[in-house]
Parts: sequence; structure tokens; C-alpha cells
Amino acid sequence: MITPTQLTAQANTQTQSASQSQTTSIASDFDTFLLLMTTQAQNQDPLEPMDSSEYASQLAQFSMVEQQVQSNDLLSELALSLGGIKLEELASWVGMDVQTTAAFHFDGEPVTLSALAPAAADSAVMVIRDRKGAEIERISVQVTQTEFAWAGTANDGSPLPTGSYSATLESYDGEELLSAQPVSTYNQVVEAQVGEDAVLLTLESGQVVPVGMVTGVRAGT
Repeated sequence: MITPTQLTAQANTQTQSASQSQTTSIASDFDTFLLLMTTQAQNQDPLEPMDSSEYASQLAQFSMVEQQVQSNDLLSELALSLGGIKLEELASWVGMDVQTTAAFHFDGEPVTLSALAPAAADSAVMVIRDRKGAEIERISVQVTQTEFAWAGTANDGSPLPTGSYSATLESYDGEELLSAQPVSTYNQVVEAQVGEDAVLLTLESGQVVPVGMVTGVRAGT
């Protein structure tokens, strides 16, 4: 069995081997260039010494090769560092429960929904929708409540199948709709991957969210 730690170590070892091979190749070229230039200077004809402009050109080439070697070393170290951090970060997310406003997974057990109605509201309704966005239940709730336990039943009381659902809290002042805000729930992370700008988490509900949407984290249940 390969653990996340072993995976990180293997990836770092492979990256390090590749970078060392590249550095060795460039360093070898650098040493060869230095040897040729030194030999040329030692064996030049005193009566017809090397042209100063040609000598300056070769010195410039020498400097470029030296900078290439140094840059390669720095980039290799940076790649190793970033690679290790990303793998460790990804491994740490998998299996955790994260709180987001994304759709949640219902498996037959009650789901805790979190939301807060505006202070001006005098009534509130929790609206449950299936994965296609179809409304399946409306539940009147107290405006002072911040957490709600959803049993997973339809308006007629029949149990709903396992799957992905979403919830919205509609807040009213009389008959006026003040807001319709997404409700947050905890979902387990089943996969984590590096996106273009952030780590992306695939939730048990099938939703993919960036870590920036996470408002809470707890040990997986």
C-alpha cells in the first residue's frame, strides 16, 4: 500500500534525480567551456594575440553559461519545494469534512444545515432542491435558528433517495422576500487536485470547489 507520505517521497526523489541530471549536464558544458577558453588564452600567438572584441564576446558567453547553471539550480530547488508542499497539502484534505455552500450529499441520515436570516426577517423558509434544481420540499423555520436538521423527506413525508441536494434559506418581512441565501453544510472531501489558481476539492456530493469557498474544517466522520 502506498501512503501519501510515500507518494510525496517518490515524487520528490524522481524530481530531484531529473533535476540533478540536468544540472550535471549543464555544469559539464560549463567546465568544458572554461577549459577551452583557458587553453586558448594560454596557447595564443604572442605576436598575434586574441582580438579584444572576440575576447569580450567569449567572456560574455562565459557569464551566460555561469548564470544558466545558477538559475537551473535555483529553479530545481524551487520545483522540489513547491512539489512537496502541494502533494502534502492535497493529501491532508482527502477524508476531511469541509463546510461550504455547495450541494451536499444525503445518504439517508439527517443533514445539518447552517444559515442565518437577516435581522429584519419575521419568517423564514428552508427550500430543498434535488441535483437538477427541482424544488422538493419547503420547511418553515424560526428566524432565530442558525442550524437546521433536515431528515431527507419530501413534502408528502416520503423518504428521499440517496444523492446530491442543495438548500436555500428564504427570509421574509411579511410577504416581502428579503433574501434567498445558500445554506452551508459539511461534505467529505474525496479528491484534491491542484488547479490553475488554487487547490480544488471534489466533495462527496460530486461538487468541485476551490479551498477559498471552505468556511470550516473538521475530522472526517
